Amino acid sequence: MYPDKPETQITTPKNERNHWPKITLILAAFLLLAVGALIGPALIQNAQAGTAIAPPAQIAPVSLFEDQNALADLYDQVLPSVVNIQVVATPQTGNLPEGFQLPKGFELPQGAPKLRGQGSGFIWDDEGHIITNNHVVENAESVTVVFSNGYWADAEVVATDPQADLAVLKVTPPEGVEWKPLPRAEANTLRVGHMVIAIGNPFGLAGTMTTGIVSALERSLPVGEMGQSRYTLPDLIQTDAAINPGNSGGPLLDLNGQVVGVNFAIESPGRFNSGVGFAIPMSIVNRVVPALIEDGKYEYAYLGLSGSTITPEMAKALGLDNTTRGVYVAEVLPGGPSEKAGLQGATGITTDSEGNEIQTGGDIITAIDGEPVVIFEDLVNYLVTKASPGQTVTLDVIRDGKPMEVEVTLGTRPEGQPQEEQANKSEGVNAREAMDIAMELVTGDGELEGEIIQKVVTPDERDGKPVWVVKLSTTDQTATVVVDKATGDVLEMSIAKAD
Repeated sequence: MYPDKPETQITTPKNERNHWPKITLILAAFLLLAVGALIGPALIQNAQAGTAIAPPAQIAPVSLFEDQNALADLYDQVLPSVVNIQVVATPQTGNLPEGFQLPKGFELPQGAPKLRGQGSGFIWDDEGHIITNNHVVENAESVTVVFSNGYWADAEVVATDPQADLAVLKVTPPEGVEWKPLPRAEANTLRVGHMVIAIGNPFGLAGTMTTGIVSALERSLPVGEMGQSRYTLPDLIQTDAAINPGNSGGPLLDLNGQVVGVNFAIESPGRFNSGVGFAIPMSIVNRVVPALIEDGKYEYAYLGLSGSTITPEMAKALGLDNTTRGVYVAEVLPGGPSEKAGLQGATGITTDSEGNEIQTGGDIITAIDGEPVVIFEDLVNYLVTKASPGQTVTLDVIRDGKPMEVEVTLGTRPEGQPQEEQANKSEGVNAREAMDIAMELVTGDGELEGEIIQKVVTPDERDGKPVWVVKLSTTDQTATVVVDKATGDVLEMSIAKAD
C-alpha cells in the first residue's frame, strides 16, 4: 500500500463513466477562446501603452459606477465657473473677513496690519459679474478673484446687500479663462431629500466638492452684527453637505448642475462642518441680485410691525383653541403701513400658568394674500420673496375672536430698520412700563404680601384720559393700580382679597 493513496479505490466501468466533466471542459475552452478573441486586441493595446493589462473585477453594481461618473462629469462641467475670492480688509472689531474671529472684548490698535480673508463665488452672467456673500467682502480694501486654472483678476464690488448677505463683484477676466455663467434652477423646486452638491474653497482648499441632501426647507436665521440692526433671512435651505469657512458665497447645486442656493452659514460652535449648513435660496437670489446690478440696491417691502408665532403657552393665555395658528401682532409702528391700515397691536399684558408674560389684545394674522401664515417666518418670507413696496396686500386677521380682512399698502423698509422685528415705542407709557411702575409701588412699599402669581395690564379710561389698569395678584390678594398712559403718574391704587 502506498501511504498517500486510500486503501480502497472505487472505479467506474468504462461503459458506465460520466462524460459530463469532459463536455464541460470542452465548452469552457471554447468560451475562453471566444472571450480572448473579443478582448485580446484591447489588452495588447493597453500593454503596448504601458497601462494595466486587465481591469479588476467589477464588484460594485453598475449603477454606482454610473453615479460616480455622473458626479465627476458634473464637477468638470461646473468647476471653471466657481472662483476663489481673496480679500484684504481693514480690521474692525466685531466685523472681520470670513475666517477671522477676535477674542471677546479685544480692541484692535490703531495702525493694525491688514487682515486677509477668503471665500467662494460663482460666475453669474456674461457681463463679468460674480456672486458671493456680503460678509466675504465686507470692509474690503481690495478683492482678488482666482479662477480654477490659477489665473486671477482684481474685482470691483458693484453692490452689496447685508440683509440678504449677498454681494455682486465685477471683473475683466484674463485671456485663457473659460467664462461660463452657471445655470440657475427655478425657485421653489427643491424638496427635502433631494441631493445637492457644494463646490467651493473651504479652508483655502480650492475646488472642493461635497455632497449631501436637502435636510430641511424654509429655515430662517438672523443676519447682521449683534448690537446693530439685525434681519430675519427667511426661506433658507438646510443641507448636510459639508460646508466650512471658505465655502461662503459658493454655489449649492442640484444634479443638473444648476444653482439652487448660495452657501453662507453653518450651525457649529467650533466653526467647522457639523452637518448643518445653510444656503440662500434662489427665491431670494433671483430678486436681489438683478436689483443690485441694475440699481445698486434692493428695496424691501415693509409692514411696520413686530410680532411672534403663536405658541401653545400663548394660546392658553389668550384663550385660543389648540388649532389657532398664526402671528400675534405685538406692536405696530406709529405712522407705518400697518397702523395706517388699522392693524392693531397688543393693548395689555397677562401671564400664563408658568408666570411668563403674554401681551394681549393684538390682532392675529393667519394669511397674507391668501397664503397661510403659520409662523412668523411665513410673513417675512412673503414680504421678501413675493411683495414689493407700494403693493397692496390683504391680511386675514382674527380680532377679538372674529375673522376679518385688512388691506395694507406696503412701504419701503427704512435704512437700518430690521424686517418687522421691533417697532418704535409710541409716545407715553406702554403696558410694560405701566406694569413696572405698579410692581415697584406695591412691592417696594410692602403693600402686597406673598409672591405675585398673576399680572394683567389692560387699557381703559378715567375722566376721558387713557390709562392702564394693572392688576397684580398673589394667592390671597389683588392689587389694582391705575397709571396715566400719557405721564406715567399713578392715579389710583387699591388692594382687595383675591376672589
